Amino acid sequence: MESSDEDEDFSCHIGIIPQSKINSLHQSHTEKGIRKLCCELLDLKDSVENLCGNTRAKYLAFLRLSEEVVEMEHELSELRKHISAHGILIQDLESGVFCEIDEWIKAGNQEDVPESQISEFNDLSSKDDFDVKKIFLEDIDILLAEHKVLDALEALNMEEKSSPELRSAGDMNVPYKSEFLKRKASLEDQLVKFSAQPSVGDVELKQALSGLQKLGKGSMAHQILLKKYASRLQKRVEASVPLCSLYLETYPATFSKIIFSFISLAAKESHSTFGDDPVYTNKVVQWAEEEIESFVRLVKEHGPLSETTTALRAASVCVEASLRNCTILEVQGIKLSKLLMVLLKPYMEEVLEMNFRRAKRVFLDITENDGCLLLSPRFFSPLSVFASSSDDVLISSGLKFISIIKDIVEQLTPLAILQFGANLLGRVVQLFDCYVDLLTKALPSPSEDDGITELKEALPFKAETDSQQIAVLGVANSVVDDLLPMAVSTIWNVKMETHDPTIGSHESISPIGGHAIEFKDWRRQLQHSLDKLRDHFCRQYVLTFIYSREGKARLEARIYVDGEGEDFLWSSDPLPSLPFQALFARLQQLATVAGDVLLGKEKLQKALLARLTETIVMWLSAEQEFWSVFEDGSVPLKPFGLRQLILDMHFTVEIARFAGHSSRQVLQLASGIIARAVKTFAARGIDPQSTLPEDEWFSEAAKAAINKLLLVASGSEASETEEHAVLHQHIVSDSEDSISCASTADSFHSFVSAETDLDSPSHVSPSRVIEPVLFS
Repeated sequence: MESSDEDEDFSCHIGIIPQSKINSLHQSHTEKGIRKLCCELLDLKDSVENLCGNTRAKYLAFLRLSEEVVEMEHELSELRKHISAHGILIQDLESGVFCEIDEWIKAGNQEDVPESQISEFNDLSSKDDFDVKKIFLEDIDILLAEHKVLDALEALNMEEKSSPELRSAGDMNVPYKSEFLKRKASLEDQLVKFSAQPSVGDVELKQALSGLQKLGKGSMAHQILLKKYASRLQKRVEASVPLCSLYLETYPATFSKIIFSFISLAAKESHSTFGDDPVYTNKVVQWAEEEIESFVRLVKEHGPLSETTTALRAASVCVEASLRNCTILEVQGIKLSKLLMVLLKPYMEEVLEMNFRRAKRVFLDITENDGCLLLSPRFFSPLSVFASSSDDVLISSGLKFISIIKDIVEQLTPLAILQFGANLLGRVVQLFDCYVDLLTKALPSPSEDDGITELKEALPFKAETDSQQIAVLGVANSVVDDLLPMAVSTIWNVKMETHDPTIGSHESISPIGGHAIEFKDWRRQLQHSLDKLRDHFCRQYVLTFIYSREGKARLEARIYVDGEGEDFLWSSDPLPSLPFQALFARLQQLATVAGDVLLGKEKLQKALLARLTETIVMWLSAEQEFWSVFEDGSVPLKPFGLRQLILDMHFTVEIARFAGHSSRQVLQLASGIIARAVKTFAARGIDPQSTLPEDEWFSEAAKAAINKLLLVASGSEASETEEHAVLHQHIVSDSEDSISCASTADSFHSFVSAETDLDSPSHVSPSRVIEPVLFS
């Protein structure tokens, strides 16, 4: 106690509250709060219990009330039946009384009846008839007010069948008929409003439409049916539109399934409600055509960019899904495939066009590093043989081109291929032509303005040597022969499967207008582009060979004019002129290079060497500067020049024959050159008959010259004359500007590996005049 007093005194003096007082103070506040909270919770509990009790009592009252309503409805129904039975009984009683009175009057007892009674009877009869009609109209009004349209419809139909007044096409001013038609129009309005409600079910809708049809409004009912399905279809499509951005490739199939399913349902409902009436069937078809047009617009509006492969895939899926859905509708007698393809064709062609434009831009940008190409190993194999003789960029360009084509083809579905495969193959040919232009620019060009201006900028690869240039030809040929057929094999496989029941059994999915392309025709178009590349190579090769030489080794008219002191060679073994000897050596070298680079492509090797031989003869035939020297009167001509020119032409023909690539064109061009030379020299006073030996002599001399040059080239003829050694030295020195290769003897082994005969006689007649083919 003393200590507590001291604490109180201390607290009063210095203003410090003891801890014990603080604890007691907080404890009292906490207890008060808890007590208050408990009281509030108890009050809340009582309120909840009261609410639950009231709700339960009200629910039980509601159930009792519902039962009473049901009982009341049942009693009203029984009362209505009772009243109806009494009404029928009274009507039958009145009808019986009236019938007996009629019979009694007709029986001859009318004179016993006063006229006043007869008049009263007639008034009563008409009044009763009026009352029956009035009651009937009132009943109809009640049924319409209660929206019992089916009961009202049945009553109206029965009344119309039993009443002659209503069936007759008489005056519309009859009061009862006018009122009857008003009720009928009101019923029609109710049926139309009922069928237009969004919540109406299929069964109720069908009943309403049947009612309209019974009222003679079949056309209106059918129109309401189509509007109902169109409205449902619109809501379904609008709900699916947001998904287009998530499923860019498959959204057309979703739209197609929705639209064609609604068309099918509408057609079935029309058939079940209105029968096989052609009028209604045509209306369904017209409505379906309008929906198909909306479907195509919808696909275009929500599709991705036309130049992407995603857009091509989406368009192909659209064609595939829509055509297959069309085949299902054909069972119901609705043919929409032709209209569908007419609408989809411009869209599909636009997407194809934009994709191939993008493809052209991509592969022309060959400096872009594409990384690893997504191709299977079988696509790398045909070009791997050129890896050692060409630049890696050349190989990559071919693989890149094939990768682009394959990527486009893989986006097409079978039915899209069936419809637009020919279009795609045509565009592949155009794209390959651009690729050939690219490769052409990689080859040397004899003039700056020759070739493709679009690719005139510096290319990352340039074919300088013979092996590189031949590798360019080999890559292009491998692309056509090996890679492109693999890349577009899906198209030809689909064409072979068109007889399959799942694809080709329906007329609706056959190609539009019968457009198709045969593999041979397509391959011929590609070969035309290859021929352009090969002709460019041969032309620049020949022109380089001709204009890069000097002196007697250059092919010009002067070598046939300045031939003094050379006649002694004709007494033994004549040889062709130096340019043609050099040509022979150059072709030997090129044959070896082609054999190494184009390994396994003997047909291409022969075609290349044959075209080179044709090109040199074509140039000689068309070069006006060459012939103008002979036609110049100031230039003296000698028989030696004519003999040498004819021997050179025979020598050229024999080269082609022994190398196995002889052609009729070479023979015709050589004959034309000989005929022109004979005519030109004869005009200058030189008699060919006295100057020229027999044709067989030239042919044998050309063959002997080939054998002699082969011996000189192989080094096996050690005792040759100095002139021959000089000639061989000219040939070897001329060939030094080409790449080094194996021995000349080994090179000619491949050059003459396939010896064949000409289609025409081996000799070339100097007197035979043939129109030459102009060099281009």
